[in-house]
Amino acid sequence: MGSVFKKLTTRALPVGAEVFTRAGQQFARWKPAKGKTRTAKVTTGRDGSERIVTESATYFANYRDGNGFVCDVATGCRHEDAARSVLGELERRAELVKSGVMTSADDVIADNQAVPLAHHLDAYENSLRANEVGDTYRANAMRYLRRLADECGFTKLADLQREALEGWLTRQATALPNKRSMSARSRNAHRDALVTFCNWCVENRRLIVNPVQRVPKANEKLDPRRQRRALTGVELSKLLIVARLRPLAEFGRETVTQTPNSEAGPGKRKRRASWTLKPLKFDELPAAVERARERLKDNPTFLARQERLGIERALAYKVAVTTGLRRGELASLTIGQLDIDGDFPHVTLKAADEKNRQGNSIPLRRDVADELREWVASLSGCGAGSADVLAFRRDAVPVELPASTRLLKIPKAFCKILNRDLKAAGIPKRDDRGRTIDVHALRHTFGTMLSKAGVSPRVAQAAMRHSSIDLTMNVYTDPRLLDVQGAVESLPSMSDTSDPAQNRQRMAAGAESLVAMPVAITSIIPSVSQSTAVTLDAFRDKADFADTLAATAVADNEKRPLSLTDNGRPISGWRDLNPRPLAPQASALARLRYSP
Repeated sequence: MGSVFKKLTTRALPVGAEVFTRAGQQFARWKPAKGKTRTAKVTTGRDGSERIVTESATYFANYRDGNGFVCDVATGCRHEDAARSVLGELERRAELVKSGVMTSADDVIADNQAVPLAHHLDAYENSLRANEVGDTYRANAMRYLRRLADECGFTKLADLQREALEGWLTRQATALPNKRSMSARSRNAHRDALVTFCNWCVENRRLIVNPVQRVPKANEKLDPRRQRRALTGVELSKLLIVARLRPLAEFGRETVTQTPNSEAGPGKRKRRASWTLKPLKFDELPAAVERARERLKDNPTFLARQERLGIERALAYKVAVTTGLRRGELASLTIGQLDIDGDFPHVTLKAADEKNRQGNSIPLRRDVADELREWVASLSGCGAGSADVLAFRRDAVPVELPASTRLLKIPKAFCKILNRDLKAAGIPKRDDRGRTIDVHALRHTFGTMLSKAGVSPRVAQAAMRHSSIDLTMNVYTDPRLLDVQGAVESLPSMSDTSDPAQNRQRMAAGAESLVAMPVAITSIIPSVSQSTAVTLDAFRDKADFADTLAATAVADNEKRPLSLTDNGRPISGWRDLNPRPLAPQASALARLRYSP
């Protein structure tokens, strides 16, 4: 028979408490800020300090479970009657386990239903860390789960219901006057995070079944929010030029004076004249660079730093476009991962830095490998942190650099830098179809360039490191940049002449032009295997072409039912599928065919 009780706990002696002795035992008396004066026993803690002995605020249940072990379980009840009700439920489950009606696993699952959801989320996050899941994925998953728990009212595992999740997804899909609706992709991300968490709970015997497994996904094709596009060849060239010159051209921008507001009404103060910097334009970049050189001629160190920054930024764009590396993968590259001195220059990605956690060798174009070699040589010649070299030198004196030295500095605000470069190059951020350009669009450009170059889809899939060829061909290939018109024009001609006027004349001629098309007549002699091409001219000497065809249309040409033998040769069932030679009396119409 179980029992309920309150646990004895100790805590620090309250400030201002009076310690006195009664019946040989020490007690403490104090008055809290609110309430009556309280008294408690005084004991000595492990560190030798005086502590008071108090009871827990809620009751605990002591009972023997279905496996025969004595357990102390917190009931969470402040009243003894409620605690005894919880104890009765625990004892009932123990009897079911003893009788075999309920398994021990089901008993554990029932215990987890009352545990706060926050404890399960903490355990799930530790599991993701143990499985070496990426930091970005783990942070996003936990953010989605905590948002769902807060907005859907999930406090325990028993609160996870399909109806609550579907209601939340419906509310997020509805646009409010002052709030934009959530995209289908974002809704699916929240839904997938909860489904994955519930699957983990099932595997770890915290849930019997996944309650949200059947919640349908939103159709992302009907609600695309961010559609990327690839850069054209002209746009890519302009972007590389701007990336090379803009860091220095920023210090050569001209000033523009803003005139004061002369239309200010009575009683309003007129705005004073002010000035601002003129935006950079692609055609004005060389002049801005010259002005910057003139202004910074007394600060050669800063001038060299801006020069190197432009070279590094253009090289980062070029590497991203020619390899398809993602921003995080590009930022993780170190000098030790480069192999540019062999016959096959490449860069080796670590599994921890790659999205699919596999690790791959990414081939490099030889011209890009040469530029990377010059860049590493410049770092080795002047030191990794120096910025007093204006140009690359192949004959630079090498300095031993650690293999962990970053190859390219890719800041977190790399997308904002790209936006400024696009604006200076005159490239629209968003096209007429609503598709945008961001850092990941450089990877789309790489995939599109592969398709335009005639690379086979399977090779392009391997270069993009995709698990599905559909992702390579349909998502990362921009159909607008593909030469579909040229592909159609490359098809063979469908007419017998290349002169359109002559084709129209033949079409107007009617049936005679149709009969004049090349035909081939199969010889009726089995030993002759060649075909003779004939046209209407071959029958000009005949009185009537129809009479020639009708001459062979005799009664012997009628179709007869199939028999077991044909021309004296037995038919071996369904296995003999070869066409048989035509009988001498076969119609000429049946022997006419178009030449291939």
